[in-house]
Amino acid sequence: MKKYIAECINILGDFCGKRDVPALTSEDLRKKYGIDQADVMVLFGGSILCGGDILAHAMKKGIAKKYIIAGGAGHTTETLRLKMHEEFPDIETAGLPEAKIFEAYIEHRYGLKADFLECNSTNCGNNITYLLELLKENNISFNSIILAQDASMQHRMEAGLRKYVAEDVIIINYAIYRARVIIRDSELVFEEEIWGMWDMDRYITLLMGEIPRLSDNADGYGPKGKGFIAHVEILKEVENAFEGLKKEYADMVRTADPLYASAK
Repeated sequence: MKKYIAECINILGDFCGKRDVPALTSEDLRKKYGIDQADVMVLFGGSILCGGDILAHAMKKGIAKKYIIAGGAGHTTETLRLKMHEEFPDIETAGLPEAKIFEAYIEHRYGLKADFLECNSTNCGNNITYLLELLKENNISFNSIILAQDASMQHRMEAGLRKYVAEDVIIINYAIYRARVIIRDSELVFEEEIWGMWDMDRYITLLMGEIPRLSDNADGYGPKGKGFIAHVEILKEVENAFEGLKKEYADMVRTADPLYASAK
């Protein structure tokens, strides 16, 4: 049974945590998209700690023309504040928005600064709308954009942006991590250590919360429901994995927290 649960978690993880290129390199962008550099790269603050490293390494390689960190305060922010301050006591995180926390990290560790910070968003939906407002205000047009978000929320972030941009805009997904769950000593564990990773229950909760949101039905976030995101085709394999996990973790499907809802 545990092996089946691990397989279900990994199916959801692969579906939610999209990566469109093997690595953020000019070579891989050229091979797939015919470009050496994206116009914009965005790190979203719902990410775990290692998101800062992904952004910093991309900046060092010149993978985009402009770099943005987006994130105010949402349901994952307090965890980020606590973990970052625990790892780097010199970085004061109390009360800071996610974007400023990651900015402090990449400056502290790599001596880097993003071009822009978006510090007001509270959820994946207004992560996108506020990002687009920031780009417009600063006259930044783009034909290609790299989105780097926590793997659990990556697919939804793409679907959120796709709702607003032209079809010919290249959206490049690069989930912050790739987690593989295995059984070790009869327990569910991550095959490899990932810096700042959620505990297993939190990871499962985040993944399971995504499938109802990505669904294009009356209750989902797609055009047939709340209209927050573009249509997402959910594979039968993914639906089956979600239903399988629900039998074991019925109480772990994360509902939206009204505290972080967008203002009407």
